[in-house]
Formats: sequence, C-alpha cells, structure tokens
Amino acid sequence: MTSEVLVPKQKLKKPPLQIRYLGDRALRQTNKRVAQVNGEIRQLLRQMLQTMYSADGIGLAAPQVAVQKQVIVVDTEPDEAANPPLILINPTIKKFSLDICVAQEGCLSIPGVYLDVKRPEVIEVSYKDDQGRPQVMRATGLVSRVIQHEVDHLNGVLFVDRVENSLTLNQELAKYGFSYQAVKPVTA
Repeated sequence: MTSEVLVPKQKLKKPPLQIRYLGDRALRQTNKRVAQVNGEIRQLLRQMLQTMYSADGIGLAAPQVAVQKQVIVVDTEPDEAANPPLILINPTIKKFSLDICVAQEGCLSIPGVYLDVKRPEVIEVSYKDDQGRPQVMRATGLVSRVIQHEVDHLNGVLFVDRVENSLTLNQELAKYGFSYQAVKPVTA
C-alpha cells in the first residue's frame, strides 16, 4: 500500500468522523459503489483509519460514519506499526468456504456488546485498493471475519442481525442501552 492513506496508529482526542450507533438510519442504507478512487476517497480513508484507531477498532465501514459509499478499512494488528491496514473499495466476496466458524464479534456501532456469530472460515474477496487497482485476496481467520463483518455493513446488515440466540442478544443489548427493535434478523 502507498503511504498516501497511511496514518499513525494512535488515538486522537477528537477523531475526524463520528461513529453512528445501532438504531441510526445511516447503518441500514444501501451504499453506493465508488466510481473513481481519487483524493476525496483517499481523504475519507485517512479519516476512517484515524477514527477506527481512536475507537480501538479493527475494522470500520463508511456507513458507520454516515458515508454511503462501499469503502472499508481493516487492521487486525493495530499495535503493529509496521503492518499496514487493509483498504477495500467496492469489496465483493466471491467465494465462501464450507467450513463454518463460531466466534465472538463486537462492533464500534454497538459498543460493549460481544456475541457469538457463525461465519465461513475462509473467503475470497475482490476489491480496489487505494490507488483504484483491482485486487483479489484470500482471507482466513480473524481477517476473514472482519472483512465479512464490514462487508455486511455495506449491505445494511449488523452483526447482531446474525446472532441466533435472541434471548442472550436481547439481554446484552438492553444491558448497554440498545433496543432489540433495531435488530433485523438475517436468515441463511
């Protein structure tokens, strides 16, 4: 990745973008593909990375900051300055493995809530990088899970929509002041 969008992996007292929370309409919108990767998109990417690091996140999708574009940033190693974050513009998951993995997920848009979610273990994703070049990547483990979680955001889906235990889900949401009515269960 070029240094054009790289930012220091540090918390800012005042991050440039405001994260939206469960119940906000911005999280449920359909998001537009990016027609051209330009300076404006790269500035958005820098601001998204700064906001994600400031919130101790490992992934952030543009709709979480009320920008209806198909852009996500991922960094599963935020403490490793030498490892650059992943930038995925217009990501499309092309293949899912049949191997399913259950793991706890959380979300910057639903702070405090961590619940088990089933997802395919391995994916293949196509996307454009921060220079607009087409890329294809095979992802496993945590990177695969975070990409799937963030791509869901681009489709207006939140991880709580995939939680199968509705009783536990309702209890956890209530504990942190979120409404179960904001959940839109996904089947499949």
